[in-house]
Amino acid sequence: MSAIGLDGFAAKFAGDADPWRTFTDRDEAVKRTAILHALGPGPIGRVLELASGNGSNSVGIATRALRLDATEGTAEGTALTARAIACYPRAEATQLPLPGAFPHLRYDAIVVAELLYYLSVREMAAVARDARAALRPGGRLVLAHHRIDFYDFAQRAGAINARFLRAAGGRWRVQAVRATRRWEVVVANQ
Repeated sequence: MSAIGLDGFAAKFAGDADPWRTFTDRDEAVKRTAILHALGPGPIGRVLELASGNGSNSVGIATRALRLDATEGTAEGTALTARAIACYPRAEATQLPLPGAFPHLRYDAIVVAELLYYLSVREMAAVARDARAALRPGGRLVLAHHRIDFYDFAQRAGAINARFLRAAGGRWRVQAVRATRRWEVVVANQ
């Protein structure tokens, strides 16, 4: 595997606003529905989305959040997310390479989708600890990731959600929301 970095993601978004067809692919729509189911019907107070990409999940999250901080590591992705959520006045897109300081100290829910295997083990552990610290007691941590490896991952996809929760520390109650051969969505609470 040869890990893609932020420059690689920036080039992808500069060349195509939807390089993985996340707005149009049926499987991506099923995954997005599972993410929203895991998040709950709302209204949910303050929600943090890490690595929003082009904003394809952000739109659905914004409809349930009283306040959405959609963060993305690249300027190109941040602009695409901002465009996607422009009609939601309580949603904001912010550029945030990870690990990095979250826009606010506390969140009622945090959504992490299609991110963790692009981080090194050390980077993932830092993000995990930061997420645990930022999630209010009883809050929801939604994790949605592939179960199969792709050529540009920094680490293996298998059990990535469980590894993230171990790195975060603490005791988590984890519920599987939906899984296919290719991906899984779980929700965790402390």
